[in-house]
Amino acid sequence: MTEVSIRNATIADAKLLTELGARTFWETFAADNTADDMNAYLAESFHPAQQAAELSDHNTYFKIAEADGTPVGYAMLRAGVAPESISDDKPIELVRLYVSKDSIGGGVGAALMQECLRESAARGHKTMWLGVWEHNLRAQSFYRKWNFIEVGTHIFQLGVDPQRDLLMCRSLAPAPSI
Repeated sequence: MTEVSIRNATIADAKLLTELGARTFWETFAADNTADDMNAYLAESFHPAQQAAELSDHNTYFKIAEADGTPVGYAMLRAGVAPESISDDKPIELVRLYVSKDSIGGGVGAALMQECLRESAARGHKTMWLGVWEHNLRAQSFYRKWNFIEVGTHIFQLGVDPQRDLLMCRSLAPAPSI
């Protein structure tokens, strides 16, 4: 196994996150969705201006996983308002956690998750929540291994296809403040 390092993303990573985000989303979902829906979502969500705006948002944090200096995955966290089924007053959303197809099973996802949990707790968040597609059984299994439990559902719009996501959350252990 190659050693995985995790670093904080900066505004200079907008182009990298555009490419990595679009590629890993396509690798994960293209086989189960229409090309039109995939292309519509990618055009809206993964372009340099969008990534720059997200990177500039003080409530949003990105982590980039690298193996031998090559980006192989990333995670996006966003503090703010959560769905009603998340009752904590200081939640954080794990918006995205994606790993390149060739790196799945190599510990990249676990390294990203561990760092996301650590930093979120250190920033004083008490709960982490996420939405995961009801048909993405691999991701659901991964999140359950990290003690996420299902607490509701919401709609994720992929192109013209309204998809049902499971809402999952877990408590965060207290950690020293950053």
